[in-house]
Amino acid sequence: MAPTADEPAPPPPTSPWVILGSIPRVAQDEATADLSLALVAPPRVSRLTVSPRVFPARPTPRNFPFVLAADASGLLLLSAILPAPLTRIHIDRPGHREVYWRDTDPRYLVLDAATGAALRLPDPEPQDPILHQALVGVLACPGGGGRYAVAELVPLIGSDTAHLRCFYSDVGEWVDRRVRYPLPPRPLAPLRTLAHHGRLWWADYSWGVITADPFADDPVLGFVCLPRACVLECREAWGVLDEFRYVGVSAGSLRFVDTYRRGRAPNKVAVWTLPHVYATEWKLEHEAAFADIWADDTYKATGLPKEPPVLALIHPHNPAVVYFFLEDHLFAVDVPACKVVECDRYHLVAPPRDYGIANRFVRAWELPRSVTSGLGNWSTDISSAEPTEAPPSQIMPGDYHLVGNTRQTFIG
Repeated sequence: MAPTADEPAPPPPTSPWVILGSIPRVAQDEATADLSLALVAPPRVSRLTVSPRVFPARPTPRNFPFVLAADASGLLLLSAILPAPLTRIHIDRPGHREVYWRDTDPRYLVLDAATGAALRLPDPEPQDPILHQALVGVLACPGGGGRYAVAELVPLIGSDTAHLRCFYSDVGEWVDRRVRYPLPPRPLAPLRTLAHHGRLWWADYSWGVITADPFADDPVLGFVCLPRACVLECREAWGVLDEFRYVGVSAGSLRFVDTYRRGRAPNKVAVWTLPHVYATEWKLEHEAAFADIWADDTYKATGLPKEPPVLALIHPHNPAVVYFFLEDHLFAVDVPACKVVECDRYHLVAPPRDYGIANRFVRAWELPRSVTSGLGNWSTDISSAEPTEAPPSQIMPGDYHLVGNTRQTFIG
């Protein structure tokens, strides 16, 4: 019997998953494949390596490759921000006139982990690249056939319309679709776009989640507000909310994890669930005070200090388990049991220095069978004793473009 509209769909069969570091290595050898993977079991961090053809420059704190999304189909959406001469850019299209200066060459690629191929996407329009990295995502067509869409949401703040700019793999070009924008005039603070249940979901950790089906003949934007007590003021905790909040998929449902603390409220972690894709209210599923977690013998055994950790992600199969960063460790907590169930040192390509660690630097990635079919796909070459300092060619950015390279479009 199929589930009713008020019942959650049964979770899909579980598949192997990894924690993928968002910043890949750049290989030195031109003869290497466009991409390769070194996969390790959680809580250790798996790594992606891309060829100089994918990123033809030396990574710097400002210009580097970055994984924006990792889809269960095996597709990875990668941004490659390359240096370029300072250029004055003119944009003149109906409802949008703008002049700005740009000294980067932003490129976007879709990587296929199953085949090792990389496809560079054209710009949506001449001289008009993607405006905001956090508002672009990739979605495999639910009908199969290897089709996919890359879609960017371009809200026109102050207007009741927005642009949904979509690149369709079978069309080979971008299609600009005008859609009704359902929100009042408030700047978005987007932090990630994810695919779930044949739709894209654009998450603003201060306010709520926008969703749409880019494959629909007439896409309609929906909005799910965060739980009322979790909605923040505009620009509150601007740029750092992914240290405290996370939206992801676990056991087939959308989950919102919150550790943000206001005033004298106790330090705690809460896991909220969206019961089904058409729901408009979140349900509180798990909650625990950090004081109770710190008091448990499993936490004491880690040797970590009793300090609020940074939120990393939720287990994609078990919504009771949440992962955190603290010092140089990544550990998992069974929230209702208040117990640590996994703990290990983590190693990212060039760990953050000036910019603190946050969940934008890792992706929970459920692997398709095409990637996990052979044991050779799993690597043990990432040693737990590996130094955390990166070589000069792999410097971590002091800031990150989801925050520092934003250009919102306002009408009015």
